[in-house]
Amino acid sequence: FEKRVSTVGQVHPHQEVKIIDPETGLVVKRGEKGELCTRGYGVMLGYWKEEKKTHQAIDKARWMHTGDLATIDDEGYINIVGRIKDMIIRGGENIYPKEIEAYLLTHPKVNNAQVIGVPDERYGEAVMAWVKVNEGVEITRQELIDYCKGTIAHYKIPKYFKFVEGCPKTVTGKIRKVEMREQSIKELGLEHLVQN
Repeated sequence: FEKRVSTVGQVHPHQEVKIIDPETGLVVKRGEKGELCTRGYGVMLGYWKEEKKTHQAIDKARWMHTGDLATIDDEGYINIVGRIKDMIIRGGENIYPKEIEAYLLTHPKVNNAQVIGVPDERYGEAVMAWVKVNEGVEITRQELIDYCKGTIAHYKIPKYFKFVEGCPKTVTGKIRKVEMREQSIKELGLEHLVQN
């Protein structure tokens, strides 16, 4: 029952699914993270009057590249762990924001956490967390760093923290990480590190 409610489920009949390394295009081992690709009757043929977008999303073998980072277990249950465009690459290490967000949310004072990558002169990208604390409590940057130490890898610990009342959202309620990144770059004075 747990897998049925905590994953996106198993592959439907007449659908094919594979998880690939986004850089090499090779299928990864079961349980490893990669891009979710799917094909079959339930997959769109393309974007209406958007040929370029269609070619970016669907390859010649008709696999649709979803842009979702996912894992698939031995029983065929698929778990979405993030988005490729949200992935942070710090000094050659791939960092998945959802993993850090989930850990920060285990802190009793944290109400919400969103993690983004911002430019970093030394490592390419640095980890930044936007944190909303529970009402009536206070928390410091150092307290959160200490909470992370020894539990998550040192390179995943956020370099920057921003304490907020909320995060920018779309009209449908999705977090606007692109806007968060742009705002953070400006506030941190990192514009000179942004590649055009």
